[in-house]
Amino acid sequence: MTVRVRFAPSPTGRLHVGNVRTALVNWLYARAHGGVFVLRLDDTDSERSTQAFADGIETDLTWLGLGWDDFMRQSDRFDRYDAAAAALRASGRLYPCYETAEELDLKRKLQLAQRKPPVYDRAALKLTDADRAAYEAKGLKPHWRFKLDEGSRVTWRDLVHGEPSVDMQSLSDPVLIRADGTYLYTLPSVLDDIDLSITHVMRGEDHVTNTAVQIQIFEALGAKVPAFAHFSLLTGAEGEGLSKRTGALSVAEMREDGIEAMAILSLLARLGTADPVEPRVSHADLIAGFDVSRFGRSAAKFDPEELRNLNAKLLHVLPFESVAGELRALGLEAADEAFWAVVRPNLKTIKDARVWWQVVEGPLTPVVSDADFMRTAADLLPPEPWDSETWKQWTTAVKDKTGAKGKALFLPLRLALTGLEHGPELNVLLPLIGRKRALERLS
Repeated sequence: MTVRVRFAPSPTGRLHVGNVRTALVNWLYARAHGGVFVLRLDDTDSERSTQAFADGIETDLTWLGLGWDDFMRQSDRFDRYDAAAAALRASGRLYPCYETAEELDLKRKLQLAQRKPPVYDRAALKLTDADRAAYEAKGLKPHWRFKLDEGSRVTWRDLVHGEPSVDMQSLSDPVLIRADGTYLYTLPSVLDDIDLSITHVMRGEDHVTNTAVQIQIFEALGAKVPAFAHFSLLTGAEGEGLSKRTGALSVAEMREDGIEAMAILSLLARLGTADPVEPRVSHADLIAGFDVSRFGRSAAKFDPEELRNLNAKLLHVLPFESVAGELRALGLEAADEAFWAVVRPNLKTIKDARVWWQVVEGPLTPVVSDADFMRTAADLLPPEPWDSETWKQWTTAVKDKTGAKGKALFLPLRLALTGLEHGPELNVLLPLIGRKRALERLS
């Protein structure tokens, strides 16, 4: 069997960390099993779905390196949904209901007042043809409910949750089609999974109850039920829920802030497992260590500060060829491997490289508090070529000449050469600055 999984975002906004985690789990599972990763756009909500958001989703996935092998848009498949709905109507599993939202709300309140579960009472099944005609004559259009199997429990083997079991008597017959004729998520998703031959559905645990319903729809349509995996949802660092409207958690904003794609993936691939979160420099590293059964049932906490720290750790080990394109995009076309090796231990984001390029190339305003000391230091600058031993040779000569030592020796020279109190070790930074620029700053 060829593993086939899907990621099915709605193009009603940009991807956020919760979306990315779902996409990543599916992508890693497909790649680890030599399978197929499908991108499906759930764009049946024509009012909120836009092409701009659809393009943004593809841009974000491409930047993350999560390429897809097959593609589908739900908006292209209404004929298929209509045909399946007709088949369910003919079999008696899809039935029309005419209650208004206000009437349904009143029923729920009465049930709760009577300490009963707020489950739909299936009153619409008792309607006669004449009753339905009367409603239609009043201009009421029905919404359509799927009739669940009565008195049954739905149990399945879940790759994360073990064996969830849902009592179907505790659920209302779900609405599959609204009164305006538009489809809710449930039926199109099942039909897409059937037609795409999806073997594994992997998504958040908020879909567990929905899965029980969809299993009955698969069976009602005579289709094979896929395997399921429901992993815990992400929360904030303090356990709070994550809002899709939190811009700081969107892929687009994280990219703009200078967060590396592999930092995001390295964190999300391990959140919710007992495995340590470590920077991974390649997708192959993530695939090699991936096992969906490692996900636990406890909530996974996403902490932006943890992501920033992981991003810094990743930059500290990335080779130059991995960042050359990003450096060029920052306008540092002349930055080379030597520059990168020197500055990367001091970076939190790739954008910080601009600061150190300015230090190396200038222009820069040196900080000089003792002009006489700097003139002496300038006179003692050795001739080029310079290497990692030049700094030690030079500062030893300055120490012998002036008597300055320790912080009184090193800090004034650093401030004059870089304008900053901290930064890369000067034994490796000084050769990048060069003798001509060093003399200018010391003077």
